Amino acid sequence: MCFYRGRHEEFKDFFSQKNGVVFCNDVCSVMEVLGHKHNPDQWHLFIDSSKASLKVVLLHNGSKFPSVPLAHAANMKESYESMKLLLGKIKYDEFKWKLCGDLKVVALLIGMRLVYTKYCCFLCELEGRDKKNHSVNKLWPKRTSLTPREKNAVNPPLVLPEQIYLPLLCIKLGLMKNFVKGMDKTGRGFEYLRN
Repeated sequence: MCFYRGRHEEFKDFFSQKNGVVFCNDVCSVMEVLGHKHNPDQWHLFIDSSKASLKVVLLHNGSKFPSVPLAHAANMKESYESMKLLLGKIKYDEFKWKLCGDLKVVALLIGMRLVYTKYCCFLCELEGRDKKNHSVNKLWPKRTSLTPREKNAVNPPLVLPEQIYLPLLCIKLGLMKNFVKGMDKTGRGFEYLRN
């Protein structure tokens, strides 16, 4: 004798499937069934992928409510085209949630080329090939535009840079790397870290 859970039954009318992508077609109704009033300012969109799938989830800003899955695509790679497709399916232009994801996702959403080290930062005009000035130069000019075919931008941005939360773990790792690079290599602190 088997018993199957039917938790998904009340939500299945709010989701559609097309071209291998399962996506929410009515976010407000899903929130209503969950007992929340949908206010886009209280939620942010998290986009992530693994080798097997691409996922889009709504997270509550105060972490008071559980995450709400909005889209899932099996066997879809992280690319500009797939991000554009997913944002279109979940009607991102209608809700304008803030976004969060790893630095690769952020670069794709901004329309930047991924495997190029010159002007690799979407916030500033960091010259990635200028290795000798990375620890010396503290201020890099702020990026003022993301024009395709200029300074590593290859596509028009899908979202505004102001709509993106930077992932804290990536920032911490980058800061620690730069901290160690900037240390005196003959000092006691560097020797302690090395040992």
